[in-house]
Amino acid sequence: MLYGHVERPEHKVDHLLRLRALQDETGGFNAFIPLAYHPENNYLGLRYQTTGLDDLRHVAASRLVLDNIPHLKAYWVMVTPKLAQIALSFGADDLDGTVVEETIYHMAGAETAQQLTRAELERIVRAAGFEPVERDTLYRPVHRAA
Repeated sequence: MLYGHVERPEHKVDHLLRLRALQDETGGFNAFIPLAYHPENNYLGLRYQTTGLDDLRHVAASRLVLDNIPHLKAYWVMVTPKLAQIALSFGADDLDGTVVEETIYHMAGAETAQQLTRAELERIVRAAGFEPVERDTLYRPVHRAA
């Protein structure tokens, strides 16, 4: 869900409630990914840019409303690794992966790193007080031989 551009708070709530109802009906969502609008390099321009607090509030509200969707992602490329780390305590349970080279958000003005190593991601998760788990696309744990 893209947020932080032209919507008002009631639009975000309506969107979350519609997603919740659709998940109740279908059970088809594995994860929810809130994506903050990046105002650079597009025709909408710099009307508004979310703050870190906006992003964390959106993660927390999403987790409360969408308790029927098993996973909530704090996409580190979008919110920065540090904010993604904090988002784990606000209801997120996934930071996404190592990402080889992200370009879409960076073309829109993101200034975060374009990639993180596995070790960096593991350190971020552990420092937040959680145990990192490598997963596949369907959120099944990946077990590698030592």
